[in-house]
Amino acid sequence: MSESQITQDMSIGEVMDKFPATDKVFMKYFGDGCFTCPGAKTENIAFGCTMHGVAVEDIMADLNEVISQ
Repeated sequence: MSESQITQDMSIGEVMDKFPATDKVFMKYFGDGCFTCPGAKTENIAFGCTMHGVAVEDIMADLNEVISQ
């Protein structure tokens, strides 16, 4: 398992930059607009979940699963 863990307070852009494999998870939960949204660089995962009606626990489980592989 990776030493790093993604938290809901991390910005979406930070996570995508640090862990490129997470792109598919963001696409699944937030759609492809995430990749062109200027807010993705500064907005955290929890805020994105609120905006998209996504359960934080679901996306966090998938994000951390992807980086553990």
